[in-house]
Amino acid sequence: MKLRFVTAAMLLLASAAAQAGNELEYSGDVLLNSSTGQFAPYFIGSLNGGRVVRKNSALLDLGARVRVDRSRRFSWGAGAEVITGYSHANYYDKVKYNSPYGHPKPIGPEYIVTKERNRPAPVWIQQLYGELKYRGVLLRVGQKDPHSALLDESLSSGDLTRSSNARGIPGVSLGFIDFQDIPFTSGWVQIDGVVEYGKFTDSKFMRQQYNYFNWVLATDTYYTYKRCYFRVAPRQPLSVTLGMQTAGQFGGSSAWYSRGILIREEHRGFRFKDVLKMFLPTQGNGNAFYEGNTLGSWDFKARYRLRDGRELSFAFQWPWEDGSGIGRRNGWDGLWGLYYHEKAGRRAWVTGAAVEYLDFRNQSGPIHWAPGDFPGTTITGSATGGDNYYNNDTYTSYANYGMAIATPFLVSPIYNLDGNPVFENNRARGVHAAVRGCLGPEFDYAVKYSWQQGLGMSRRPSAHTLTDTSMLFAVGWDARRLLPGLRADVKLAFDRGSLRGDNFGAMIGVTYSGSFNLRKGK
Repeated sequence: MKLRFVTAAMLLLASAAAQAGNELEYSGDVLLNSSTGQFAPYFIGSLNGGRVVRKNSALLDLGARVRVDRSRRFSWGAGAEVITGYSHANYYDKVKYNSPYGHPKPIGPEYIVTKERNRPAPVWIQQLYGELKYRGVLLRVGQKDPHSALLDESLSSGDLTRSSNARGIPGVSLGFIDFQDIPFTSGWVQIDGVVEYGKFTDSKFMRQQYNYFNWVLATDTYYTYKRCYFRVAPRQPLSVTLGMQTAGQFGGSSAWYSRGILIREEHRGFRFKDVLKMFLPTQGNGNAFYEGNTLGSWDFKARYRLRDGRELSFAFQWPWEDGSGIGRRNGWDGLWGLYYHEKAGRRAWVTGAAVEYLDFRNQSGPIHWAPGDFPGTTITGSATGGDNYYNNDTYTSYANYGMAIATPFLVSPIYNLDGNPVFENNRARGVHAAVRGCLGPEFDYAVKYSWQQGLGMSRRPSAHTLTDTSMLFAVGWDARRLLPGLRADVKLAFDRGSLRGDNFGAMIGVTYSGSFNLRKGK
C-alpha cells in the first residue's frame, strides 16, 4: 500500500512539474551494509535520517523532487521518497509480573523476561511533502528530512536540538526560507526563523521496544519545533550568527510502570489550546508544572572568510531543558567546535575539517526541588537542577523511532536491547573530529573520529565509567565518465569500548540520479 501510494505521488509530482515547466530530479540508491555487532557502527548508523541503523540490511531507496525556485517571487516544490528491502530484526526484553495469586504480592515478586522482535517495515515512506514560497516565506506540509540550520553535519557530530539523525516528523511548518534582511539595517542584520507542529508516528515501535518494567511509555504524541536566529554582517569577512532553538513534545498518552506493574495512565489526546501553550510554555498544575516536554539550545557561530574564499568558523551550542539551562546554570555543558571550509566548488586535498568538544556532565546539577511539584510540602525553598537531558518523566525521551532527534553523540534508545526507552548515558563528555577532501577528479574521501566517556544519568549513575572509540573511513567515486549520474560509496567503520561495544561494519552504496524537464523535452 505504501509503495503504491508513493508511486502515485511521484507520478503526480512528475505531471505537476511538466505542467509548470519545473525540473524534476530523481534518484535511486542501492544500500548494502553488514556489521559484527547488533547494530551498524556509530558512524554508519547516525546522521542519515534513520535509513541505515540495523546490523544487516539491503535497501532500495527511490526518490523524486522539485526544488523551490528561489529566484521567483512565488514558487512551489515537492518531494517523495520511499525505501524498501530487508533489515535485520533486533529482540528487546519484555518483563512481565508473574504472581500465583493473580495480583501483585507485597514482598518478593517474580518476573518473567521474554523477548519481542522489532524489525523495520519492509516498505516505509521516508519523505513526502509539498512546499509553497512567497517572497522569503516558506510553507511546508508533510514529512521532510530535518537538518541543522547552524552546523555542517557532514563534518559535525550533530546539532544539539534537531539534527539529521532521525526520520522527519510529519507536520506543518511556516517560516523564512533562509536568512532575510531586516528592513532599515542596510543588509547588516538578517533574521531566520520557523515554527513547526507535527505528530509522531512511532507508537508501534515504542510498544515493541519498551520493556514494561520501569519508567514511562509515551505514545501518539505531538511535536513542535521553533527557531529564531539573527546574523550580523553577512556580506563582510567576519559574520556572527546567534539565537535559540526550542523543541517540544505534548499530547498523546502515557503509562507509568514500576517493577513491572502499571501504576498510572494519562490520556491527553490533542487539544488546540495545547498548540498555543507549547508555543510559549506556561505553568500548569501538579506534576505538569509546565505543559509538555520542552528543550532546546542557545546557538552561536562566528565565521571568518579569507580573501580566497576559504572559511574558518567557531561555534557553540548550549543545551537547556528548563529555566535553569536557559539561564546558563549548566556550566560548560554543550558543543564547542572549530571548522574549516574550502571555497565552494573547489576541489582540494582538504575541503572541510572539524574538531569538537562535547560535555553533558553538569545538567544544572543533580538536585531538583520545586515546591509546586509536592502540594502540601512545608519546604518552601527550591533547587533548580537535575535536567536529565533528552529524557522526560512524562514523554519518555526525545527520539523518533528510537533514534535521537538531536545529537547522535549520546547513545540513542534504540540501542538499548534491555528495552529501556531512554538515553541511559546522557551524562557524557568526549571529542569529535572529521576531515574530508578530494583524491583527484573522480574520488573523494572522509575520515571521522570520536571518543566518549559515558557516566549514566544524574539520578542513576553507572557503576563504572564507560568509554567508546569510533572511526569511519569513506571513499566515494563519481562514475559519470562510465555513466552520467552514477556514483558509488564505500564506508568502513568500527566501535570499540564498553559504551557501544566492539563492532566492525561496512556499507556499500550505489546511486543513480538525474533530472529532466518534460515541457522542454530535456
